Amino acid sequence: MSLLTISEVSKSFNISTRTLRYYEQIGILQSKKKEDYAYRTYDQSDIRRLQQIIVLRKLRISLKQIKSIFQNTEQTHIVEIFLENISDIDNEIESLATIKNILNNLIERFTVSTKIGFNFDLLQDQDILKIVEPLNLSKINIKGEKSMEELNKANENLNRLQDKDVRIIYLPPATVASVHCVGGSPEIETGNILNQFIRESKLYDVKPDFRHYGFNNPNGNIPDGSDHGYERWVTIPEEFEVKPPFTKKYFQGGLYCSYMIPMGAFDEWFRLYNWAQNNDKYELKYKEELVERECMEEHLNYVNKYMLSPEDSTIQIDLLLPVKEKQTNV
Repeated sequence: MSLLTISEVSKSFNISTRTLRYYEQIGILQSKKKEDYAYRTYDQSDIRRLQQIIVLRKLRISLKQIKSIFQNTEQTHIVEIFLENISDIDNEIESLATIKNILNNLIERFTVSTKIGFNFDLLQDQDILKIVEPLNLSKINIKGEKSMEELNKANENLNRLQDKDVRIIYLPPATVASVHCVGGSPEIETGNILNQFIRESKLYDVKPDFRHYGFNNPNGNIPDGSDHGYERWVTIPEEFEVKPPFTKKYFQGGLYCSYMIPMGAFDEWFRLYNWAQNNDKYELKYKEELVERECMEEHLNYVNKYMLSPEDSTIQIDLLLPVKEKQTNV
């Protein structure tokens, strides 16, 4: 098998180059560099490792657990991780089964009360209130399908975001300090530069409510990914002076749909895209001059998180897409 470029791998496996770079950053996937060729390529062993990661992610195994599996391939260790996840799934299934039984019971009670002409008041029924009060549900992780085809179907169903999962937010206009790198590992490079800028300028004292956005610029068209770039913004006071490699810019703000992920779960991007493209109330809104930053990422609570390693599991990121309300015919 010949070496594949990062762009070819991205297209073949329907996975973003952002995700591939992050997998490499945290050490669960490696790329190769050919002699006289400085950019990322992947050989057969790399592709096999990526396929393993994709399957494990579809099984809802976390990146932290995947890394642990690759570091310790003892079967007993892997089984322990799977059993831990099965326990979580069993709890979720049990909770969902309880909810289903309660709903069926409510339907039965409504049906009976209608037949006998009695008005069943859900909000005043003490028995129901006592049953519902202690329930605590999280999202179901996976069904019991075993084949790859069934797994893909289950994964597709579970990956559909609901309206309750997505927030519609307004990002306020702001003056920002921008840093931009192209080629190599621009996400890491810009992150290190921004971290140093914040520490040296003591931005946390000057603007304790500063916010941090990042986005591809450009997404990259060259197959080996050498033209891929990443730009980061941090909000600053309007009169704040910045020096190279930073430039001062103005962010116009606007309406965005937002979905929060833990650091590294960039494979969630397609879920937000799918939601935005199939929503009844909102539609994507792109301006020609903003195309490169149509997929923005905001690091939440960055004022307290900028010093952390990008592998830190406490880091949360909002995935952001610009939207507008659909016009309705009255």
